[in-house]
Amino acid sequence: MTDSRLVFTEGDAEKSLRWQSEAGLPPPKRVVVADDTLSADSAFRLASEGTALLWRSDFQNARQLLQALVRRVDRKPRKPAATLRDAFNQHRLAQSQRARTLGMLLIPFDAGHVIPLRRAPDVVEACTQAHGEAREGYVCSLRELLGVISAYEWRRNGVEVPALEARIHPHYGVFSPVRGEYVDLIAKAPLPAVLKKASRAFDIGTGTGVLAALLAKRGVAKVVATDQDERALACARDNVARLGLESQIDVRAADLFPDGRAPLIVCNPPWLPARPASPLEHAVYDPDSRMLRGFLSGLAAHLGPDGEGWLILSDFAEHLGLRTADELQRWIDDAGLKVLGHLDARPRHPKASDESDPLHAARSQEVTRLWRLGAKEGV
Repeated sequence: MTDSRLVFTEGDAEKSLRWQSEAGLPPPKRVVVADDTLSADSAFRLASEGTALLWRSDFQNARQLLQALVRRVDRKPRKPAATLRDAFNQHRLAQSQRARTLGMLLIPFDAGHVIPLRRAPDVVEACTQAHGEAREGYVCSLRELLGVISAYEWRRNGVEVPALEARIHPHYGVFSPVRGEYVDLIAKAPLPAVLKKASRAFDIGTGTGVLAALLAKRGVAKVVATDQDERALACARDNVARLGLESQIDVRAADLFPDGRAPLIVCNPPWLPARPASPLEHAVYDPDSRMLRGFLSGLAAHLGPDGEGWLILSDFAEHLGLRTADELQRWIDDAGLKVLGHLDARPRHPKASDESDPLHAARSQEVTRLWRLGAKEGV
């Protein structure tokens, strides 16, 4: 998170406020103070040119202005792409430009996360959960604030996970288990026979803790769930406590594997080998397939005798041309692993059937696969 100063002129005085950006963006260099007299067309022109709008008027009117900016940004026609990889790169570039333009509408805060604008909502608890205490005033984009509010509602209400017969409560910045197919695969896969002798499992990159909780519900006596993100660790511990599974699940800070071995190790790494544009995208994008390759290369050394590693991975990257099936198979072979079997599931999320989506040709073919992996003899 970027934490620096936004410098601007208001009236005849130069002022500055602490700049907060979860995406790690630097503060805009050009800032104008804006209010209800600013038209949507003028606001869009300024934002497109990189000039930020520090809002000093009615909060609800700021929300309406943001919606008007969204409509104008989304009118821009898409260029045809020669390949799905080109379509993916164009899509990411367009999303980045869209986020940058919409992020130019800024909201001021007083100390304590209080918004000093007419008809502003009470966001103290939501912002405190996301960012901690605020001892001084600051400014952030309205778009980011709406994301904080949305995350607060997700956390408060929880996400129903049918396979778990319970709700998972995602924290701000932690990927929500809204794509149920990977959870269903963990629920359906046959547990290794060796688990009867040593009922222990590792959940690598646990996130919300949903897969660790599912393994515990399936009867695994001890699950060690790891993550290296502080928000994910706090989220997983919160969900474990809500579900009453503290005696079965041990949440630990680790880069991939904990010490020791286990007869079952599961991992659902980010699916796309590309650079995340913000900290919030680390659950989706894995630069150079670091986590995927790290899991595969370390798996054999952490599996107990006759143990299994379950890798849950979409083939979306293969359809986009970002990775080939041969590459994945080579990484498995080079890691001293063999494929014991696999289970497949088709995604059910809305984009899978949205023909207007620029990546629909890839999404329509996507399969989420649970790879059952074992160590080769002698490894």
